[in-house]
Amino acid sequence: MESPSAITSLFSRLEEVLGKGRVLSDPTELAAYCQNYQGTKKGSCQLVARPSSTEQVAAVLSICHDRHIAVTPRGGNTGLVGGTVPNGGIVLDTTRLNRIREMDLLNATMTVEAGVILADVQSAARQAGVFFPLSLGAEGSCRIGGNLATNAGGTAVLRYGNIRQLTLGLEVVLPDGQIWNGLRSLHKDNTGYDLKNLFIGSEGTLGVITAAVLKLFPMPVDWVTGLVAFTSIDTALSFFVTLRGYAGDALSAFELMDGESLALASHHGLHLVAPFDRQHPCYALVELSGYLGSQDVQSLLMKPLESGLEDGSLIDAVVANSLQQAKNLWALREGIVAGLAAEGLRFSYDISIPISSISKFIPRAASRIASVSSHIRTISFGHVGDGNVHFVLLPAVDLAAEIFLSYKEKCDDCIFRTSHDFGGSFSAEHGVGTDKRDAMSRYKPSLEIALMRQIKNSLDPLGIMNPGKVLPDEA
Repeated sequence: MESPSAITSLFSRLEEVLGKGRVLSDPTELAAYCQNYQGTKKGSCQLVARPSSTEQVAAVLSICHDRHIAVTPRGGNTGLVGGTVPNGGIVLDTTRLNRIREMDLLNATMTVEAGVILADVQSAARQAGVFFPLSLGAEGSCRIGGNLATNAGGTAVLRYGNIRQLTLGLEVVLPDGQIWNGLRSLHKDNTGYDLKNLFIGSEGTLGVITAAVLKLFPMPVDWVTGLVAFTSIDTALSFFVTLRGYAGDALSAFELMDGESLALASHHGLHLVAPFDRQHPCYALVELSGYLGSQDVQSLLMKPLESGLEDGSLIDAVVANSLQQAKNLWALREGIVAGLAAEGLRFSYDISIPISSISKFIPRAASRIASVSSHIRTISFGHVGDGNVHFVLLPAVDLAAEIFLSYKEKCDDCIFRTSHDFGGSFSAEHGVGTDKRDAMSRYKPSLEIALMRQIKNSLDPLGIMNPGKVLPDEA
C-alpha cells in the first residue's frame, strides 16, 4: 500500500499528463473499478487513470514503472475469471481509446483502438458493406482490447477463427512506457518472431494493447439456420461430420445443447419456446452462410437433414423460414446463459476438447461429479464445432447453498482432470485470470510455465503489469 503522500504525488503527476478530471481518486468512484461486473470478486486500487491516446497510456506506464506501481488494464470489464480485478496500484481504463482509425476496404482491414466496443466494430464494418465476424454474448459492452487480451472466441470460430486469427497487427505500450508499433496490415510477414501473438491472450500481464489491425470479410448474403434434435451426442457429432462434408466453409456455427440447457432457456426466457413438442436428449443449432455466387446454402443444409431423418439418426428438425425465426432460434441458444443467471448459484467451466472426445468427456465428467454428490445437476452446451464445451454445475433443490459451495474444489478437480484425460484445456476462451491460476500449476507442463515466466520477466521485470493474474505463484 502506497503512503498517502505518495498517492497524492502520483495523482498530481498523472493529472499533469492526462488532464483534469481524468484521474479518479474518490473511494466511491474507485469501488466500481475494484470488482468484476457480477460483483463477486473485489480488489483494491489507489487511483484510476483514464487516458485517451496511446501517448497518454505510454506516459502513465512510464510514471508507474519509475515508481514501481502496479497497473491493471481494464476495458469493458466483462471477463469471467477475475482478470480485471485490481490487486493494488492503479487501474488503467482504456475505454476512452475509442476511435476507428482506418477502414481499408481494398486490403480488407480495419484499424481500431482498444476501447472500441465490439458491436461498434461490427456496425462500422456493416455500414461499409463488409463483415467482422467476432460475435459473443457481451458484444454490446466488451471492448476490442479485452477481446484481444483474452483471445476471445464466440460463435463464429468454426468458420473464421478466434480473434487471434482475425488480427494482423497490434500497437502495444510496454511496461516501461515504450510504444511498440506493430500495426502492420500485411497478410504475410515472415520476418522473425510473431510478437503480436505474445500479447494476444496475455490478459494484460505483458503490456497494454492500444490498437489493432483487424481482418474484414465479404458480407454474407445468404443464411440458413436450423435446430436439430438428436438421440445422443454421438449422433449429433456424426451429423456434424456429414454436414461439414456437404457445406465446407459455408458451415459457420454448430452449437450443441443438451436437453436440460434448452429447457432452462425456455423456462426462464420471456417468450422463448422450444419448437418441438417434447424435450430431446441433445440439440444442435446450425447456421450456414454464403456469398454472392456461392452454392445455395439452404440446399446444403436440407440434403443431410433429409437423409438423417430418413435413416433415423435425427429425431426432428426445424429450419427458419424468416430472419425473425432465425433470431428466435438463436435466442434459445443465447437464453441458456440468462437461464443460468436466473438459477443463481452455479459452477461454470469453459473447456476445450478434441471434437472426437466430446462424447466421452461429457459423461465421464458427469459421472465424476455424481461421485462428489448425487445432488448436483450438470448442464453442457457450447461451440462444439470447434471443441468448446461449457460445462455447468447447479445445486439440486434439496442441496443447501453452503454445502454446494463446499464442493467447489472437488468439482474443479473432477472437471479439469477429465479435460486433461482427453488432452483438453481447462480454459477454451475465458482465460485464466485469478480463478484458474491453481489449475495452471496442476495441469500446465512445468516447462511451459517456466517459458511463460521467462517472457514475463523479460518484458516486465518489475512485475507491475496486472500482478496476480495468469501465472501461478512461484514455489
